[in-house]
Amino acid sequence: MIDVPVSPDVLFGIEELLSDEEKSIRSSVRTLMTRSITPHIARWYQDGALPVRELAAELGSVGLFGMHLKGYGCAGTSAVAYGLACLELEAADSGLRSLVSVQGSLAMFAIHRFGSEELKERWLPAMAAGRAIGCFGLTEPDFGSNPSGMRTNARRDGSDWIINGTKMWITNGSIADVAVVWARTEDGIRGFAVPTDTPGFSARSIESKMSLRASVTSELVLEDVRVPDACLLPEARGLSGPLSCLNEARFGILFGAMGAARDCLYTAIEYAQNRSQFGKPISAFQLTQEKLSTMSLEYGKGILLALHLGRIKDGIGLAPYQVSLGKLNNVREALSIARTARTILGANGISAEYPVMRHACNLESVLTYEGTSEMHLLMIGQALTGHAAFA
Repeated sequence: MIDVPVSPDVLFGIEELLSDEEKSIRSSVRTLMTRSITPHIARWYQDGALPVRELAAELGSVGLFGMHLKGYGCAGTSAVAYGLACLELEAADSGLRSLVSVQGSLAMFAIHRFGSEELKERWLPAMAAGRAIGCFGLTEPDFGSNPSGMRTNARRDGSDWIINGTKMWITNGSIADVAVVWARTEDGIRGFAVPTDTPGFSARSIESKMSLRASVTSELVLEDVRVPDACLLPEARGLSGPLSCLNEARFGILFGAMGAARDCLYTAIEYAQNRSQFGKPISAFQLTQEKLSTMSLEYGKGILLALHLGRIKDGIGLAPYQVSLGKLNNVREALSIARTARTILGANGISAEYPVMRHACNLESVLTYEGTSEMHLLMIGQALTGHAAFA
């Protein structure tokens, strides 16, 4: 007989799986979220605005941008530590984790992995500190799951490049200082670090969103944007460049989604313990306990999967299909947890007083971006069978 309720994390013994350093990093990020984000996030979401510049300075001051990268002002933490930070960020809001993920795992990672020393010195220290904001321009209006069909193109003109094209659904796009833009060239797909004050570059915010409202989402338009050859990412050739960046970001998502799930689950448990119907708390009813048990089971499995994949990444490294396993499972189960938690809260579940509906709406986007569920299923299927079934 259990006299004192235990949390889902205690149920699965999560604490015993973490080092003291990992716990310390997690605690620091959680404290930052409680102090600076949680009191304001519901209003930011309702207003459809996020004070990115102000937050970037604070997030940068504690080393969250590119924290898993080495050098150039980056902390060089383990993959697991970065994942735990993403978990705490997304427990506050998916939009906030997207800000950090796009900055560090897409824009900064691309420059760190593929850029020249000149580009690294120019951008990475400022981005790590939050003084400069980056975005990642891969998705186009007509090409999401099939980036190989991109129409954005770059052609040489003397010692310069001239870039034309449009990118869509770009996080941080309209407030970025540098855009990592992928374009088709005579030499295949190449990447460029484009300063956003370059003539011909423009960006507009996408306002009519029902999800990720506490996030800046934009369309990028490049009209005869002329950049010097120094803006080229010399080590990136072909789709392997942008896809490797996406795998970095997807790793953060598989941890982050469990943060949103945790917030929904813990909210549902607390609500069920305090909400009474028919003379007793609704947590005492069998159907409610079934929901709480099922949600906790999937949450615990998702955390264990994330930690397992993180340890592999810190060791021999992850294969792309392993990242797909984590992203597919954890986002799908986090969304299911959010929806089930909403039913426990009843009508209160749609109120901004509670975070559950906000997380559910956000996770609808997380389910789709950086690889739809269908694409990740096919990645797993290809690994199992050796056959690519993408077309």
